[in-house]
Amino acid sequence: MQVRQLGSSGPKVSAIALGCMGMSGMYGPADRAESIATIHAALDAGITLIDTGDFYGMGHNEMLIAEALKGVPRDRYQLSVKFGALRDPSGAWVGFDARPAAVKTFLAHSLQRLGVDHIDIYRPARLDPGVPIEDTVGAIAEMVKAGYVGHAGLSEVGSDTIRRASAASPICDLQIEYSLISRGVEDSILPALRQAGVAVTAYGVLSRGLISGRWSKDALGPADWRAHSPRFQGGNVDRNLALVEALRAEAKARGASVAGIAIAWVMAQGADIIPVIGARRRAQLDEALGALDIKLGPDDLAALERAAPKGAAAGERYNAQGMATLDSERG
Repeated sequence: MQVRQLGSSGPKVSAIALGCMGMSGMYGPADRAESIATIHAALDAGITLIDTGDFYGMGHNEMLIAEALKGVPRDRYQLSVKFGALRDPSGAWVGFDARPAAVKTFLAHSLQRLGVDHIDIYRPARLDPGVPIEDTVGAIAEMVKAGYVGHAGLSEVGSDTIRRASAASPICDLQIEYSLISRGVEDSILPALRQAGVAVTAYGVLSRGLISGRWSKDALGPADWRAHSPRFQGGNVDRNLALVEALRAEAKARGASVAGIAIAWVMAQGADIIPVIGARRRAQLDEALGALDIKLGPDDLAALERAAPKGAAAGERYNAQGMATLDSERG
């Protein structure tokens, strides 16, 4: 497995990370045994970075990961945990809390559920508009000093917040969506990160499955939140699927899958970018790992950008069913 540095202040991690959100129902029902087998397969393949959130299944995801990692030496994996999102018993999103006391409380619960004595990267899942980012990362820094956290990270924030947070405390990475058809980070966020020495852990590299090469318009079940996402609705999805077909042709010409090409493109954007692959089945993981063998030269990258030009995708801002307050700030 290739290794990449997680920012100037962070650890070395596998070049691909495993995102576990989909193993706790966010994309509809998941198979527990297959999810655990996928985590094991990821470890066997050399993936070290495992990403979760304490609100994925309201603790279910952390407990699932704990079960999968039972007996695995602690130095074989790194845990990245997001916190702060508030949900009610129905699963509805009801707000966000990144006050220092909440940071420490959420952390205590995550340590217990995961069955570990420290979390490698701990990050607020969104910006809390009622709490200065300096206070939030300051609380994480206290937990770093106490040994409960290895490094502080950020998620879904813009360039101003990146600069303020980095001035207050070392930040190793920002987790944010980045893919061939979701490229808003390139305008100001990515330059701010590089100036601050902060890496990117890029989720949504397959645009929530849209550019996996297997998605179709009848694929969404009633429990799948993507049914409410603008990119999957009406004329937007038709426009986006046309981009996928253009990418499929480019992938076929290179003897690769659409998913493999999409992941390889993200990796080619810089050694400071680590794709977070949301595989919940071993077959998905195997396809993602194949991206490590795809080498894209300047001509290949130019062809892919012609097939899916920046700004060509439709419905890219997620803002539905009360999630507007959890959306990334503009920057």
